[in-house]
Amino acid sequence: MRGVSIVGIGQSPVGELWGRSARQIAYDAVSAAMYDAGIETADALYVGNMLSGNLLNQEHLGTLVADACGLYGIETAKVEAACASGAAALRVGVMAVASGFHEVVIVVGLEKMTDTVGQDTTAGLATAADAEYESLHGVSFVGLNALIMQRYLYEYKVPLDAFAGFSINAHKNGANNPNAMFRSPISREAYLRAPVIATPINMLDSSPVCDGAAAVVLTSTARAKQMNAGHRWGSVEILASASANDTLAVHDRRDPLVLEGAQVSAAKAYAQAGVSAQDLDLFEVHDAFTIMAALSLEASGFARRGEGWRLAEEGAIAVDGSLPISTMGGLKSRGHPVGATGVYQIVEVVQQLTGQAGANQVQGARLGMAQNIGGSGATVVTHILGA
Repeated sequence: MRGVSIVGIGQSPVGELWGRSARQIAYDAVSAAMYDAGIETADALYVGNMLSGNLLNQEHLGTLVADACGLYGIETAKVEAACASGAAALRVGVMAVASGFHEVVIVVGLEKMTDTVGQDTTAGLATAADAEYESLHGVSFVGLNALIMQRYLYEYKVPLDAFAGFSINAHKNGANNPNAMFRSPISREAYLRAPVIATPINMLDSSPVCDGAAAVVLTSTARAKQMNAGHRWGSVEILASASANDTLAVHDRRDPLVLEGAQVSAAKAYAQAGVSAQDLDLFEVHDAFTIMAALSLEASGFARRGEGWRLAEEGAIAVDGSLPISTMGGLKSRGHPVGATGVYQIVEVVQQLTGQAGANQVQGARLGMAQNIGGSGATVVTHILGA
């Protein structure tokens, strides 16, 4: 298998993008990535997306996006893995290049979530859960995460405000990201006053409903080295790409407080890259809810069970901490356009490893990991990138 590198990145701002359609948002990201890479065409384009059929009555996204970008005669496809669709699409692209089937591949994560009313969007998000045994009985996606968080608080005797540090860190970093949806820092007092959505999850524990698209251009590492002449930032190698699943329904898991999919996915990624958790300079965590950030840190080997929240409380997750996370705002502040999130994470790791992160730059960053979670932990895709 050949080495695979990223040679171009692009992204749209994240927000309520009512003035632009899904194809236009995708064009913004793809065209920027193609310009960044200095290419005019590609062999394939893969789109990570979750909700286009539910919310837009539009499937066949691969060709829709390629058409909007003026790309014809190439392979196109949509990849769906709930909220992990972006990273799943990237993994398809990585395998296509690594196998030698394609030389240049574009991967774009795309989601348009704000053109529908709240109850329709909520129902769409619930399709990431088990339709027969969870959604049918009225539990929402927020509700499932609330049940997990409630159990965590009870099991480990953790104070209610233990997760505040995750939100505070995300908003502090998002304030410096021009593409973030929320660009204002928050205080602990604001977190404590935030209205509750589903006990114990409050508004500031939760990522927003939003629109966005992010894209990367992949090629073989050998070709990337040839392309580096004159390229403004060079290339970043994908050292590991791993995916693992768990049960779809939370109640079927051996332990609802352990993300086994994340454990296995991260372990595979560490083995592929030949590194350990302690070698990483940053981790773009899937903080759709603050409880997921804590569980991901524990499952990926950064904290013992029941102690992931302490990394936030002690400041270890800050940009200048021992393990920076959500360095450009994460899902909480940058926003969580679900099918696009996994690619945004990759774009942001590339920015860090190539010195493009501005005020949020992690000094000396050479090795970064991104973990994208589908559902409440049912699909987990982990990538490790090296400068």
